[in-house]
Amino acid sequence: MNYADRDPVLRPALGRVLSAEDRERVEPLLVELGELAAGELDRQAALADANPPRLVQYAPDGTRIDEVDFHPAHDKVAAIAYERFGLAAMSHRPGVLGWPAKVPHTVKYALSYLYVQSEFGMACPLSMTDSAARILRLFDPERYVDEIAALSSTDPELRATGAMFMTEKQGGTDVGLTETVAAEQGDHWTLTGKKWFASNPSADVILTLARVPGQGEGTRGLGMFLVPRLRPDGTRNAIRIDRLKDKLGSRSIASGEVTLDEAYATPVGQLTNGFRQMAEMLNVSRLSNAMRATALMRRAVRESVDHTRVREVFGKPLFDQPLMRATLLPMILDTEAALHLVLEAAARLSASDEGDADARALVRVLTPLAKHTLCKRARTVTGEAMEIRGGNGYIEDWVNPRLVRDAHLGSIWEGSSNVIALDVLRCMRRQSAHITLADTYGDRPATVDRWETLRKRGDELLQLPEDEQEMRVGRYADELTRAVMETLLYDQADHEARTSGDGRALLVARAYTALADDSAALPRIALDHFAALADGGQVPLADLQETHRA
Repeated sequence: MNYADRDPVLRPALGRVLSAEDRERVEPLLVELGELAAGELDRQAALADANPPRLVQYAPDGTRIDEVDFHPAHDKVAAIAYERFGLAAMSHRPGVLGWPAKVPHTVKYALSYLYVQSEFGMACPLSMTDSAARILRLFDPERYVDEIAALSSTDPELRATGAMFMTEKQGGTDVGLTETVAAEQGDHWTLTGKKWFASNPSADVILTLARVPGQGEGTRGLGMFLVPRLRPDGTRNAIRIDRLKDKLGSRSIASGEVTLDEAYATPVGQLTNGFRQMAEMLNVSRLSNAMRATALMRRAVRESVDHTRVREVFGKPLFDQPLMRATLLPMILDTEAALHLVLEAAARLSASDEGDADARALVRVLTPLAKHTLCKRARTVTGEAMEIRGGNGYIEDWVNPRLVRDAHLGSIWEGSSNVIALDVLRCMRRQSAHITLADTYGDRPATVDRWETLRKRGDELLQLPEDEQEMRVGRYADELTRAVMETLLYDQADHEARTSGDGRALLVARAYTALADDSAALPRIALDHFAALADGGQVPLADLQETHRA
């Protein structure tokens, strides 16, 4: 099996968003990683999940070492991500995987999407390593030349991993309550405090926030600091790993509680901009969360399609039974729409990095929208896939329990759904984000009415008292997300109709619209061409002249 070959939308979507040259360059990588994800990577990922990391606090002689011991399977899946495919390096320097310049974010997220279908946990430190290099490049590139080089290296002897320590027990989402204190020591600073959720606690390069004396209260009083695993003299930094978390999912990687005991640190960028700089790191990590949710949905859908094809009930494969098709159809459509949204946000991020101010404003709102809606939907899709497999789906011999466990992470880490919805509201209040979205996506004939309605409803929402705005924004955010995805599905349909004459993408878009307008509506044409929706394959455009609802 090859996960890229079994994906009905990945290659067509990349054909729309990539240049011809980049599309040609990525093809052999899709083939290689698609095969690895369906084979060796999947086997090693299952082993890593079943054998979580172990904290070793003391050496045999009693010396405090605070090391994390990983199963060999963890190291193998890490090598595939960091070294063979350079997933943490490709956004930061040319030459990775033979690219003449930096690899586009669309390619990075497409390859990561294949990888995560087998190994979800590693995507967390991978994303933090990528994000840490990004923050250092953006805000303090000259000071941290060596750290950026290490974070973006694919050499197993030279590469470093990154982490982001932000959450504290008393604050959680309210980062302004951070109590970790920074003290200036001449050529460096020391940090003292406790971090409650610290994923990849044994990272080489840690970015964190600490309170700078005299800088004020709340988030304005926080500066960003780099805390290395080792001090400049090579000794172990004063980072104490108090314990590792016994997590529901993402079990292949370590998350812990950490004490900084006058830990050596150096400032990143302007200390007065600490929280703003961390917010940039958070936003990129949230897009990674959306990508991971999409990958979990794709794996869940494929497992369900494969199972229903071979499982016969009452003398007929489940795949051919109308009620099962009605169950699978929304899962298929949402998974396909999700990938288009992730690739769209990635393309806008690339444009933003090149200085496009409009793209920067757009990706600022697309990212929380994607995280809010896709991570929630992944919980439902993976749960539905478990039920489709029946009793076996509840047994750890199968992948479904792991998919369900991992799916819950996306809606919690880097901001729970309510926090993300409030971030969308913040974008609306400060930047009229709903108008930006309507101006960007509202000129397509198929969705123009929906966008006009959403524009008006957004204006009306902002006229309400603040507490009512907050009460309503969660549902409105989902509606914005789904409108973007619907528009992108029609963009893909137009592209495929022009370039290949294939009507499959148009069928997907119309079916998505039908379900958006009426969740009980099942387009007859979609059920008639169900195999093409589930597995890929052409649908004659002539068959779509009339759509009947069953």
